[in-house]
Amino acid sequence: MNDILQQLVQTLEARKQADPEKSYVAQLHHKGLNKILEKLGEEATETLLAAKDAALSGQTNEVIAETADLWFHSLVMLSHLNISHEAVLNELARRMGLSGLEEKASRGKKTNKLTTTN
Repeated sequence: MNDILQQLVQTLEARKQADPEKSYVAQLHHKGLNKILEKLGEEATETLLAAKDAALSGQTNEVIAETADLWFHSLVMLSHLNISHEAVLNELARRMGLSGLEEKASRGKKTNKLTTTN
């Protein structure tokens, strides 16, 4: 499965500098971060709506398709910010074995430290 992610990342990087007239990814990069974030927000909303529909209907095709779009646009955003997808995978790996509640609590402590020192 990681092969698909790696292939997609390689394709996205190759298209990052392509002709915006010929590549959707190049168009997004050319239009800048705000456009990429706009698309990411649209896809997040569409994923949420598809999930709600799937919960009612039992049909999951749309939620799968919208989640794929969300992940795709997330990877474009990471690429635009020169953040490796591997950094995200490493963060997920770091969290493995932690209770979700413990992990969230540790983030809350970091936030509180930042809030009190600023």
